[in-house]
Amino acid sequence: MHHPLPTAPKTVRKKNIFLRSYFLLLPLLLCAHSLFAQKIENVQVLLPGRTVVVTYDITGGNSKDEYTVQLTYSSDGGSTFSKPLRSVSGDVGEKIKPGHGKKITWDVLKDVDALLGEDFVFKVVAKGKNGEAGEMIFVEGGTYEMGSNESDNEKPVHRVTVSDFYIGKYEVTIGEFKKFIDATNYQTDADKKGSSYIWTGSKWEERNGVNWRDDVNGNTQTAMHHPVIHVSWNDAAAYCKWAGGRLPTEAEWEYAARGGNKTRGYTYSGSDDIDNVAWYAGNSGSKTHTVGTKQPNELGIYDMTGNVWEWCSDWYGENYYSSSPQNNPQGPSSGSFRVFRGGSFYADDYYCRVADRGYITPVPRYYNFGFRLSRTN
Repeated sequence: MHHPLPTAPKTVRKKNIFLRSYFLLLPLLLCAHSLFAQKIENVQVLLPGRTVVVTYDITGGNSKDEYTVQLTYSSDGGSTFSKPLRSVSGDVGEKIKPGHGKKITWDVLKDVDALLGEDFVFKVVAKGKNGEAGEMIFVEGGTYEMGSNESDNEKPVHRVTVSDFYIGKYEVTIGEFKKFIDATNYQTDADKKGSSYIWTGSKWEERNGVNWRDDVNGNTQTAMHHPVIHVSWNDAAAYCKWAGGRLPTEAEWEYAARGGNKTRGYTYSGSDDIDNVAWYAGNSGSKTHTVGTKQPNELGIYDMTGNVWEWCSDWYGENYYSSSPQNNPQGPSSGSFRVFRGGSFYADDYYCRVADRGYITPVPRYYNFGFRLSRTN
């Protein structure tokens, strides 16, 4: 029996096991859209004899990428999913590369005790090396009014068109950055300098021995799901390259923060009430927080307001807004400063507006600077 997606549910009796023989066509990491350019596509199920055979493709992206693929099932119609099925073989498990004609074979009878009498839904899940930080939101391109009249640094308001792109659902976390360090032995600018900068309440203090592993007070960071800090623009760009992506352009960042083509015109990313969407000076307790614990914006993106300032790819140009191209502006071709956006846990609400922008040289590392991943396709 052959059921390419999408199909209506079909129930098949096998040894008193009811197999709803269709797959939910879900992209990687269960996002509303695929991770980076990769998609699980052409998922099909065959029921020959005592086995269930699943075929699928992992398409797009970098041919060197590797994924951990699991075959899971739900016994409540897809509301919740179990642990992966045990008796499987083929293109399943660790180090599965993108390609066509992938195949998973499940020996039904070996799992009969666990599954007897259940009516369940299959799902193929593929997790990449980027984990939670690699979970991407697809942003459909469009045209919007970039900037504001609030300050000279945000003028003039000008029309910008951006193409489709992907952007991180969350800011890159300490745990995810650690994977990069472990895989590459990369030395951050804080590692090289042997220090990073902490705000004491009255001044910036260069503190020795502080780096990406540490929290805002220079202590060992035990919360691996907090955004990584003490990273320079150079460090952020190096991570993004390793992860198969890049930093977002300033135009992409602001478009996504405003909610893309689903925008409701909020002052902050997702709300006019900053407390709903951001960790900032008014509620953070002067520290970072686990990513994704406030409300998302219209596109389902978290923490684009507050938590940490986020590096963008652009060089800063004082008059660039007056002369930038309308289509996919990339920033000046050179400069001395890089752009950062979004406010932080130590910023007042004024500096957390979606139009606010800052700039600094790319080498400094601070306890309130982080970033998120982006990709074109």
